[in-house]
Formats: sequence, C-alpha cells, structure tokens
Amino acid sequence: MTDISDFSFDMLEPGARLGESASTEVDPSHTFTILSVCTGNICRSPLAQQLLAVRLAAAGVEATVLSAGTSALVGRSMPEPAAELSVTYGGTPAGHRARQIDENLIEHADLVLTAAREHRADVVQQSVRALRYCFTLRQFARIASALTDDDFASIDSPQALVAVVAAQRGFVPPPENPDDDDVVDPYRQSQDVYDESGTVIDQAVTQIVAAFVRAMKGRVTPHDV
Repeated sequence: MTDISDFSFDMLEPGARLGESASTEVDPSHTFTILSVCTGNICRSPLAQQLLAVRLAAAGVEATVLSAGTSALVGRSMPEPAAELSVTYGGTPAGHRARQIDENLIEHADLVLTAAREHRADVVQQSVRALRYCFTLRQFARIASALTDDDFASIDSPQALVAVVAAQRGFVPPPENPDDDDVVDPYRQSQDVYDESGTVIDQAVTQIVAAFVRAMKGRVTPHDV
C-alpha cells in the first residue's frame, strides 16, 4: 500500500499521472465503468450511483455504475431518508446492499467518484494507479464544467473525457474552501443535512452527465428509462 499522506491532489501537475501514462484507447468489448465511493455505502455513494445510472442511461450513454464503501456496513440497505431522496431525484434504491471497496473494484473502474477527499485518499492508498481516474464527485463536476469547446474537440469517448479532466487538474483552481469538493455525510443527521447532501449530489451528477453527453456529441441516442 502506497503512502500518499503528503500528496496534494489539487496541485497535481497538468497531465501528471504518477507512473504510467494514461491511455484513451477504448476496448470495444469493455463497458465504461464508474465506481461511486463513500464511507458506509448506504447514503452518499448509492445515491450518486443511482442518479448517475438512470441519467446516463436516459441520455444514451452506455455505462456500468457501481458503488462501495471504505468502511461499508456490508449488506445494509439505504436508510429511509436516503432512499426517499433517491426516489425524489429519479433513482431506484430498492435492492441496494452495501459492500466493501477492494482493489479489484478500483482497478476495474474507468472513473472513481468519491463523496469526500478522505475517500479519494483511501482509494489511492489501495491502488496508486487510480490517481489517474479518481476524483471527488464535486471535483470531477467542477473540472468537467470548466472544459472549453477546444477541450471537448479532442474527446471522443467517456475514457477520453476522464483523461482530459485529469489533465486539467492543475489548470482549474481548487475551491477557496476545500470542503466545497466534499459531500456532507448525512448518516444519523437531521433531514436538513440529508437534503443538503442530496442537493449537492444532484447538482454534481447533473453536471457530470452533461459533460459525458457533450463528450459523446452525436454518438448517443437519448431514451426513456
């Protein structure tokens, strides 16, 4: 396991990858895979997973979206306030069961989106190569939203979008308050905290899906789900 305790993700040099360079060559037999991560895998990460899955599908972007927790409450379903938020925002919480993250899940993902910086650090501690494609949810949304038409001109796949966002990490300034790249943990908190967490996740997912649709240009066919 690699010690990255002193590493600054936001000050990563533009295009830097820690090791092997990123490849955007796409295996046509591989389905683009997103892994959503939080602590217990019962509130934030499944909500992001469910909203990403339904909205990407509705937009015609083919992707597999999974979730896991760094200290998962394995086998647990979403608490009622979190499940209700998912339904409110169009997700499908039924059948969710929490699972523990592991190196295999991380290394088979094309994009890892974490609820907070602490989870991002945990992911990269398990697999340093994941630094190339691991972001907090809000960080990825922030950088993807800042991409220009020129940036998108070179993007022809979801994998290419991830590579471009990674390369822009050193160009797009981090938020003045680092907490603004995190999603507050609502577990065992008030309904107001659940609502705040849900609003932030909904906004970030909306931005991320828009970026993937823009990246795929005319190569997707929106449909109802």
